[in-house]
Amino acid sequence: MDRLLEGLDPEQRAAVEAPRGPVCVLAGAGTGKTRTITHRIAHLVQRGHVSAGQVLAVTFTARAAGEMRTRLRALGVHGAQARTFHAAALRQLRYFWPRVVGGEQWQLIDRNKLRLVAQAANRVGLSTESDSLRDLAGEIEWAKASLVAPDDYPNAAGRTSRDTPAPADQVAQVYRTYEELKNQAQLLDFDDLLLHTAAALEEHGEVAEEFRDRYRCFVVDEYQDVTPLQQRVLDAWLGQRDDLTVVGDANQTIYSFAGASPRPLLDFPRRFPEAVVVRLERDYRSTPQVVELANEVIKWARGRPAGSRLRLIGQRPEGPKPTFTEFDDETLEAAAVARRVKALLDEGVSASEIAVLYRVNAQSEVFEQALAEVGVPYQVRGGERFFQRAEVRQAMVALRSAAAHEPTGELPKVVREVLAGIGLTDEPPAGGTAREKWESLLALVELAEELVTTVDSADLRTFVGELELRAEAQHPPTVEGVTLASLHAAKGLEWDAVFLVGLVEGTLPIQHADGDDAAIEEERRLLYVGVTRAREHLWLSWALARAAGGRRYRRRSRFLYGLVPDDHPASRTAAKREPLQKRPKPQCRVCGSALVDARAIKLSRCASCPSDLDEELLAKLRAWRADRARELKVPAYVVFTDATLVAIAEQRPEDVAGLVSISGIGAAKLDRFGDDVLALVRGGR
Repeated sequence: MDRLLEGLDPEQRAAVEAPRGPVCVLAGAGTGKTRTITHRIAHLVQRGHVSAGQVLAVTFTARAAGEMRTRLRALGVHGAQARTFHAAALRQLRYFWPRVVGGEQWQLIDRNKLRLVAQAANRVGLSTESDSLRDLAGEIEWAKASLVAPDDYPNAAGRTSRDTPAPADQVAQVYRTYEELKNQAQLLDFDDLLLHTAAALEEHGEVAEEFRDRYRCFVVDEYQDVTPLQQRVLDAWLGQRDDLTVVGDANQTIYSFAGASPRPLLDFPRRFPEAVVVRLERDYRSTPQVVELANEVIKWARGRPAGSRLRLIGQRPEGPKPTFTEFDDETLEAAAVARRVKALLDEGVSASEIAVLYRVNAQSEVFEQALAEVGVPYQVRGGERFFQRAEVRQAMVALRSAAAHEPTGELPKVVREVLAGIGLTDEPPAGGTAREKWESLLALVELAEELVTTVDSADLRTFVGELELRAEAQHPPTVEGVTLASLHAAKGLEWDAVFLVGLVEGTLPIQHADGDDAAIEEERRLLYVGVTRAREHLWLSWALARAAGGRRYRRRSRFLYGLVPDDHPASRTAAKREPLQKRPKPQCRVCGSALVDARAIKLSRCASCPSDLDEELLAKLRAWRADRARELKVPAYVVFTDATLVAIAEQRPEDVAGLVSISGIGAAKLDRFGDDVLALVRGGR
């Protein structure tokens, strides 16, 4: 027993020794949560409170479940179940199927899921392209995980501001048809495993009694990521009992788009008033310098109940301060990252202990290229290398074919016209998969823009040759190397050195999160997750332009205000701008009430206050924006978002001061578009 408690800090020990019953462990990043919960299970077993075979621990990944089983065996606990939610439900459903359903068990869908979605989409008259099908499948998964039936989908999608891949009523029809086709074929998808398991326990008393006699003690890891469907299964497992330990950190909720919610974690003490709540805040992963930055990132988060806030306390020896670096363009940023990675390798840091993390997968190409050029091996986690992606391979074929006909014109415009034929539009499409494809194609256009600044008279044939050279350089044999990954793919991992790159507005936070307070807060948590992946070395960087010599219209992420040291060169540039967190709260220009919602701040009025929109001015602004976007060869929202145009058409600023008072119009936009906008407001052309 003493061995189980050795080496535990006071808070970990309190969690391990807590009696049977409801226990909530609020565990910050790097605070030893897996060690704590495995020691708690072993303590309960060795004290005789529960037998090992009566323990069911659920996690969100098979890797985490495997690690938990290994640790339990090392502690002398054999027979305890540690599985993902879906693996546990599949095992239970197979066992109870003869009594609950009878007959031959339905097969689990694997690769056939998209085929069924395609049949359903075809019947509804929607596109059956693979990107569209993946997005439709994702919406069906979200709906089922959120316990939303097909008939309720349109209202639920509107209420939660879902970025639907098609009109909500059509997605609902696809969802309904998919369910009909699946049931006719006697197939189950992964969400059905949970739905049927919950139903079996809820509707069959003898099944519930047998299950609850078998399992007496439940542990849920990463509880901040539980979906309503998973919570329903957990409730069915428990019945009226309360022998439950949950572990989580609301600061690391980054899967809301998939239906996850920290609400069950935050509401746990209210649901179980007698629950023991333990806070783990001693960070054993990162240096105090990294921990301090992580605390600064998350302290500005909104909507967190006071009792759930964790402030990490670094336990490791002192380390280097995090580095902030601003670059003129992405190529310089990537080259500097590659040089620093090379220096770390020369200093003895293992390549497998270094990671480059970004917000979207399309950002990887420039860093793949830079690492390849300095001979540093790398691996892309959670996605394909840039030139291996299906849309990029398709684009290469289209560009080679077009180059054979020797088209004339400016290279970026020619590339954009070719790629328009395979899905590149002026505006980003709805749906996550379609947007990822769009971002990859747009990255090719931006590479063309970069090429014309470095090669005189570059044509399409030259561009294709350049892409082929890049593709060849980025396809070395697969070996252990530096990790390139999105912030989502990095969750649950850690490295000695972490590079957080591309930290600009429109990327982090992502552009389509603007106007949605909840989405912006999730973007902030993504940055927090990225920072807390680093043990010792942490580099944060951003570039003011995409291509070398390009217009420096980007701004560093709003999340960096208050983090970048005052003596940093980038801070001197922005010295006249007060950090966003310290600005006085904006007020409604109509009623004077404080404004919180991002769209209300943009419009400078409450949603309930009357609009004084100038429809004629708005039409002129939209026409002007379309012309400028074509001229600059950028999507329209890069000029100004729809919300900004509406704010201008409502407030009708007559001078520079009035224009920059509108949220989203900074020095770069003022320099570039200010004269045009003011002329339109004044009635000119």
